[in-house]
Amino acid sequence: MATLYARKLTKQERHELEEGLRSPEAFTVRRCQILLMSADDRLNPQQIAARLRCSDQTVRRPLHAFHEVGLESLKPRSRARKDDQRALDDQGHARLKEIIRMSPRSLGYETSLWTLELLAEVSFKEGLTSWQVSADTMRRTLRDMGVNWQRAKQHINSPDPAYAVKKSEGMG
Repeated sequence: MATLYARKLTKQERHELEEGLRSPEAFTVRRCQILLMSADDRLNPQQIAARLRCSDQTVRRPLHAFHEVGLESLKPRSRARKDDQRALDDQGHARLKEIIRMSPRSLGYETSLWTLELLAEVSFKEGLTSWQVSADTMRRTLRDMGVNWQRAKQHINSPDPAYAVKKSEGMG
């Protein structure tokens, strides 16, 4: 296996690397040090790592990056995932809005109140999510959908047609 070194630097690259040594970003300073040691002193990754007290893999990454993208490798890149991290897609959001307008009783549950846990369970059973999400995930999903979710109040709704009469008699 060939030893990895930085390629011969252009005048512009050398100037940028020397300027980068004075950067307020530690990431940039370290990368400039590595590239200059490799290009000027012809030190291999193990020798640079020993001088900088880091691993040789820490030295190899900027060398590879420099060969791939040049001076752009001096800027830290975002480590954020680029794939969709939502628990429900747009169709799932639309279906969930329909579900929360229904009574849980219409889906066979013995309660008239939606809880976050119950919404998570129904979302999984209905195939809106591919795994059983947590109540907190469901809360964030509803917030992202613009649904103002508050903890369920103790409103009792009964399927009994005479419920309103019975309730008012009990309050007497």
